[in-house]
Amino acid sequence: MSFLTNLKLKPRFWDHHDVASGPFKHMFNFQLIWKNVVVFTGVLVLLPLIIMTVFNYQITQKGINEQIFLRTSQIVSSTRFTVSFFLAERKLALDFILRDNDFETLKDTNRLAVVLETLKKGISGFGDLGIIDPFGIQETYIGPYQLEGMNYEEQEWFKKVSNYGTYISDVFLGFRQVPHFVIAVKHKLPNGSFYVIRSALDIERFNELLSKIELSGMGDAFIINHAGILQTPSRHHGKMLEKSSIPIPPYSEQINVFETKDSNNKIAVVGYAYIPETPFILMIFKDKEELLEPWYKIRLEIIGLLLASIIIILVVILGVSTYLVSQIYLADQKRVSTLHQVEYSNKMASIGRLAAGVAHEINNPLAIINEKAGLVKDIFALKEAYSKDTKLIGLVDSIIYSVERCATITRRLLSFARHMDANIQPVNLKELIQEVFSFLSKEAEYRSIKTSVNMLEEIPQFESDRGKVMQIFLNLINNAFAALKDGGHLDITLSLRRNKQFVSIDVTDNGCGISESDMKHVFEPFFTTKAKQGGTGLGLSITYSLVQELGGAITVKSELGKGTSFTIVLPLKLEKKGEQK
Repeated sequence: MSFLTNLKLKPRFWDHHDVASGPFKHMFNFQLIWKNVVVFTGVLVLLPLIIMTVFNYQITQKGINEQIFLRTSQIVSSTRFTVSFFLAERKLALDFILRDNDFETLKDTNRLAVVLETLKKGISGFGDLGIIDPFGIQETYIGPYQLEGMNYEEQEWFKKVSNYGTYISDVFLGFRQVPHFVIAVKHKLPNGSFYVIRSALDIERFNELLSKIELSGMGDAFIINHAGILQTPSRHHGKMLEKSSIPIPPYSEQINVFETKDSNNKIAVVGYAYIPETPFILMIFKDKEELLEPWYKIRLEIIGLLLASIIIILVVILGVSTYLVSQIYLADQKRVSTLHQVEYSNKMASIGRLAAGVAHEINNPLAIINEKAGLVKDIFALKEAYSKDTKLIGLVDSIIYSVERCATITRRLLSFARHMDANIQPVNLKELIQEVFSFLSKEAEYRSIKTSVNMLEEIPQFESDRGKVMQIFLNLINNAFAALKDGGHLDITLSLRRNKQFVSIDVTDNGCGISESDMKHVFEPFFTTKAKQGGTGLGLSITYSLVQELGGAITVKSELGKGTSFTIVLPLKLEKKGEQK
């Protein structure tokens, strides 16, 4: 709590030490109550918040992952449909040519050239056309190369198209030394024979299709064949017609999406699909870190919101807990103070009654001693033998003086005892202060403490509770004596204020003084800097209460090492209860 002390945020109860004695002690351990309230409330409020945030965090993260997989699956699906449609469209075009033209017509080079030209205008990608008889001989060819008369009977693709009716090849260089692939379609003749139309397609059309896919940042879309050879360029997994750096995914008729690590050990989301009736596998790669960037922003917002909520809740809990415990502390402080004040008042009343009893019992024998001593002196005066004995007469006078001194002391005790009961009486302030000094005169004499009462102007006699006023000065002078060193000074100055409606009393000593940090606590119950010397911290608290009850005010000024000055302002006319506004 040292930092709280520096910030002046440490609550008053934090350093509370119970100096009260007897049965009227504080009932609570305020530090323990504060800690329990903070911990219990904090756990009760923060635990559900943290659990809800973690649950929401996991749900959101799972939802974003599912969204990434779904989005990838949709891209693979739409791209597979586009590629399939591209191939099917060109395969149907070749089939239409076969159905629209007979074998003899297509063997005409001019006619085939017209067909190819028309085909290029309607559907892009076709590079040449060739008509092949059932023996694998290319009867007619239109294209950039001299391939007429080529025999494909032993070629694998010719065997497949003869058996299955259609054939789509892998991407290869061929005679052109340019990447392309071939579509061949078989057409049966009424006599049971057949012929095949074969066309080479430019691979650039494939690249255009894949380049239109919206893949952010590090995304990659390409096609491999069943042997893992790249059919289109890839940004991260090799060049076209090279072996791909990724393993061939298992065959599936469905679209599949999974996570894997790439060559840089980064997590990638992979979607793939086998394109039916072709040797192609469509592959979509996405960098998961990039895909999760929106999630990272959301995660920062969630964490920031959680931290902000925790800070706000903790501030509220600390504030409310400190306020509530402070109120409990003040209430308990007031309870204990009231009980001690009642106990103190009862003690003073008992002392007063005891003093009155003692004084009354002593007064009777003193009166007898005084009377008998006077009688002895009179007898000595009548007889000449004794009247001239000055030593004997002096001893009798000494007895009479001592009796009168004892009588004065007993009268003061009776006066003090009578004033312990609450009642309104005329008060001569200077005489009252001198009377209080008379109780402490021996201590002042023994410690060489000089006292003085100064009246700056004539203070009229006024009505007040004499017992309370006497108790106020008794407490202040006792405190001043405790603060003074031997040989110190205590001055009391009286003056009038506010159109002579109030009397001001300054009680000033040149004692040890009060530190600045203690000044604001001097009137608090049980605040004492002399706990180890038996101080209870109740004197100034009770004095403050008595001044308030008399309708006055008390202030203090002090400087450490130079002394302290208490100023009491009392009304010359005591307002009775019910008259106060």
